[in-house]
Amino acid sequence: MSEIIIKNLNKNYGKNHVIQDISLDIESQSFTVLVGPSGCGKSTILRMIAGLENINSGTISIDGNIVNDLSPKDRNIAMVFQSYALYPHMTVYNNMAFGLKLEKLTKDEIDSRVYDAAKILQIEELLQRKPKQLSGGQRQRVAIGRAITRKPKVFLFDEPLSNLDAALRVQMRVELAKLHDQLDATMIYVTHDQTEAMTMADKIVVLDQGKISQSGSPMDLYHNPKNLFVGGFIGSPKMNFIKTKVLKKSTQSISIDLLGQKSFLLKKTSSNLRTGDDITLGIRPEHLKVSKSLKDAWTGKVFVVEKLGSGTFLYLEKEGEPLVVETDGDSKIKVGDTINVAFNPKKCHVFNSHKQVI
Repeated sequence: MSEIIIKNLNKNYGKNHVIQDISLDIESQSFTVLVGPSGCGKSTILRMIAGLENINSGTISIDGNIVNDLSPKDRNIAMVFQSYALYPHMTVYNNMAFGLKLEKLTKDEIDSRVYDAAKILQIEELLQRKPKQLSGGQRQRVAIGRAITRKPKVFLFDEPLSNLDAALRVQMRVELAKLHDQLDATMIYVTHDQTEAMTMADKIVVLDQGKISQSGSPMDLYHNPKNLFVGGFIGSPKMNFIKTKVLKKSTQSISIDLLGQKSFLLKKTSSNLRTGDDITLGIRPEHLKVSKSLKDAWTGKVFVVEKLGSGTFLYLEKEGEPLVVETDGDSKIKVGDTINVAFNPKKCHVFNSHKQVI
């Protein structure tokens, strides 16, 4: 078992309060992804779990034991860095065995662990090569293999795929997911790429400016964002946001201004909403439809078409940011066309002036 409990964690760099009273439970054998934009504090949290950063206040517990004052080597944690951190003068075997030699394990035990890890990662034929003779993906496998040989309670990954090309990132995502299933280990993974988060995580923790904005399963965050930030960060392309006003309110629904063209009825309401209030309507590109009818639709002109084979993204002119619509891969719509876009009221999210979902 390797449950991690973080309580009221704070970190300051001078006057900058970079981690602000964060509390988080990470279940044993889970794959938890910390995601957010650059500077949100995700790598700092990872480094505090590893013991590489001091904690100003709060506690980190592993298996019920507070580890605040333990050195990194005594926490039974392995960390995989973005830069691989391999010793260039050592062979792959010696890179993977280095930590085990420091622990003074027997040669037979070291051989067993290194060859077992190499087999899992399919790098047996690389053991006598040096890092300069390896591709980026192979180097990353070696870095992961070095972590596996230590048999840690917890694996920490700090943006390990960011230096790889797009095709290799997809391949390594699959391999890391398989590795998690094979090892049944607790893994915490840091990334700014929401696609990595959605495809790999059991639980996603979205961070913004040193605070947890929302946490939950990938599909829970996708379908039920609690605020404007999470709605815009999870999903690719991001959720469309339309600033508008409440035209009329009843006990069952609200009527809103839809881009100045017509009123639009939503079966959502709140006791805090009043006629005339400013709100933001959020809807994902895949929940908009190109329509022949003007019912519940908005008319706009296409200024960019992105064809991806399986689907097509249409960018329409609207006030401020573009409105993005996903349609069929074989769509015949072209730049300059004027189309009707139908809004599905059941798929709309409404955010108040404080950027919180209603």
